[in-house]
Amino acid sequence: MTKQEVEKRIKKLKKVINHHRYLYHVLDKQEISDTALDSLKKELFDLEQEFPELITPDSPTQRIGGKPLEKFKKVKHIRSMLSFNDAFSEEDMEDWVSKTSKLLTKKEASEIDFFCELKIDGLAIELIYQNGVLKTGSTRGDGIIGEDITQNLKTIEAIPLSLKEAEHRSRTSKQLVVRGEVFIPKKEFERFKTTYANPRNLAAGSVRQLNPKVTASRNLDSFIYDLVDRDQVSDTHEQKHKILKELGLKTNPYNRYCKDLPEVFKFYKDIQKIREKIPYEIDGLVVVVNSNKVFEKLGNIGKAPRGAIAFKFPGKQATTIVEDIKIQIGRTGALTPVAYLKPVQVGGVIISRATLHNEDEIKRLGIKIKDTVIVARAGDVIPDIIKVLTDLRTGREKEFKMPEQCPVCGSKVKRLKGESLIRCLNLNCFAQKKEYFYHFVSKSAFDIEGLGMKIVDQFIEENLVSDPADLFELKQGDLLPLERFGEKSAENAIKAIQNKKEITFPRFIFALGIRNVGEETSLDLSKQFGGLEKLQKAKLEELENIHDVGPIVAKSIYNWFREKRNIEYLEKLKRVVKIKNYELRVRNKKLDGKSFVLTGGLESMTRDQAKERIRQLGGDISESVVKATDFVIVGSEPGSKHDKAKKLGVKIINEEQFLKLISF
Repeated sequence: MTKQEVEKRIKKLKKVINHHRYLYHVLDKQEISDTALDSLKKELFDLEQEFPELITPDSPTQRIGGKPLEKFKKVKHIRSMLSFNDAFSEEDMEDWVSKTSKLLTKKEASEIDFFCELKIDGLAIELIYQNGVLKTGSTRGDGIIGEDITQNLKTIEAIPLSLKEAEHRSRTSKQLVVRGEVFIPKKEFERFKTTYANPRNLAAGSVRQLNPKVTASRNLDSFIYDLVDRDQVSDTHEQKHKILKELGLKTNPYNRYCKDLPEVFKFYKDIQKIREKIPYEIDGLVVVVNSNKVFEKLGNIGKAPRGAIAFKFPGKQATTIVEDIKIQIGRTGALTPVAYLKPVQVGGVIISRATLHNEDEIKRLGIKIKDTVIVARAGDVIPDIIKVLTDLRTGREKEFKMPEQCPVCGSKVKRLKGESLIRCLNLNCFAQKKEYFYHFVSKSAFDIEGLGMKIVDQFIEENLVSDPADLFELKQGDLLPLERFGEKSAENAIKAIQNKKEITFPRFIFALGIRNVGEETSLDLSKQFGGLEKLQKAKLEELENIHDVGPIVAKSIYNWFREKRNIEYLEKLKRVVKIKNYELRVRNKKLDGKSFVLTGGLESMTRDQAKERIRQLGGDISESVVKATDFVIVGSEPGSKHDKAKKLGVKIINEEQFLKLISF
């Protein structure tokens, strides 16, 4: 054949192959056998090898090609890729609709309808088509900037390299941005389940391979669920899905229009019944306000759209009995009711306690002592009581009432305006004092080794200390009369305290125990002000403008530094300890923009040393695992953060992998 004849043949082959890809992946139909289709692909490949200048980026032969990448490039999304807030019950859904309706006109609120999609356990992606041809594919990343994984996404047969043309030529003649999910079918996951914790983990790990051939070997699948461009002619989210399908993009056949909440609830129950038969993992529904105009009007709240919500299926659950409800006093005086449960296994973990959060939660549940309850691990991690089985009551159950006085010091308790917590108002409450001392000497604060809870209790009970500053004034002779203290142990205790008289500014802020101020906020304050003097003089608006410090936290910090009692305490502390001003020396930006969470013990360094090394390389530390977390570093005896990372599909690395990551 001449080159001209070959070019014509190639065009026809591409059209036929793409047609059958569309039939199989989008319409779930098959007109020719797999072997016949493979034969057509082979002919196309041979012709392109003979005339390589005729190879185009959208050719079916270009799904796997090129050398492994050295690293992924960054891609800025045209619009932020948001995540969804969660609902776990019909009441949650009704509350969501009620709140959103208040932001609309009466007519808009009365006409709200929904489009429901299966919430797939996979990885969110964005695809950009230029003139109908796939140009860029990227991950969600932090919602604003993702990673360019185009070569890997090209290996997924369900993702078309070029869009259908004909009557849709006008839509494909410019840039088109769509979003969807990459996932691995259950059957395919069976091959890897000994290595990967869950399908999402595997899907995420597969598309983030630097070698596209590895991705291709995983047999991933994909559904597209959103058309991002504002100028597309579609009034509803349902219409968007029709357009996506017409363009040759694979959409989920289970997705359904629902005219109102009762229909949403019915669809939710219907899907629950067939959940195990669906060939991929799902964990609920995504319910979207169907009108695009109303959806845009509702806007966002934080990093989630108001016009959509994830209606999650129940977590792992079990039933047990509430043996008792007791009050715990925190260092800020908060009274927290805790349910003491008959031990029960939930999702492989024995649970014997569950927080009841506050008085409102007790009323909402209608819970009584000796009630039979359903316990779940919310997000498969935190123990939570989700329902009381009132039909199993015997009449012997006892009501629980929040105390009117502090159960420790007997002082008045009060629910402050704008808070859901009841607090003990006595600043000298023994329970608060103990909790604050525990906080002050803890690992993340002054880290005074050997000063455990029993010793701290002893110091307070014997009136040796009235506040933590007194610790640094103790002498060996003060401890010798105490029970369990000999000459050597007293000497060791004093030495341990004196060794910690010098402290970094972030640790010092954290040690102060200011309400709502954790480790990361302490670090943010240190970065902003550098030293104590500037922080003390900071104006409220200065505090509010700091990253991740909102109005409530800012007010808490501002007020703390203006209370006479705290000012006197600070002056006392400054006389006995040395505070090192904050100065972070970034050695290079190897980990720039990456966020880390640590769980479990490390052998080669302390966790604080690991955190400092990450910061020196431009990375960030977080105390909680979220979808946007880049790495969870797992040491010996990891906690619940390890489980949450598995569930969210966040990359988990061990100490050895971490050391390689931070090496030069």
